[in-house]
Amino acid sequence: MSFEEKIFSATEKTILVIIGVFTITAVYQEIAHIIEVGSVKLGDLLLLFLYLEVIGMLGIFYKYRKIPITVPVYIAITALCRMMILDGKTLEPIELISEASAVLLLGLAVFLIQKTPDRQSKE
Repeated sequence: MSFEEKIFSATEKTILVIIGVFTITAVYQEIAHIIEVGSVKLGDLLLLFLYLEVIGMLGIFYKYRKIPITVPVYIAITALCRMMILDGKTLEPIELISEASAVLLLGLAVFLIQKTPDRQSKE
């Protein structure tokens, strides 16, 4: 492994550790907020689910040394749905249609990606 590759690998691992630490910190902060308020709202659960997906994505990277493109797309879909659920009543209809369309397009992208034959397995 060349010096540049070692630097890149070390930088990548450092950033992933930072993301992991920040995500776990955010989970603890959200749980502390829920305990402080004394109630759990749907937005809280969806936010915790987003954090869980980020942690899962980090786990996938450390296990397989790569991140399937569908994982970040799933996170984007979840984030958009959370935004639609929480802000749906205050959004203009065109904004809600736009966000729903984005979710539909991302879902279609995941479907097409999963139906595409894996090129690496053929090489």
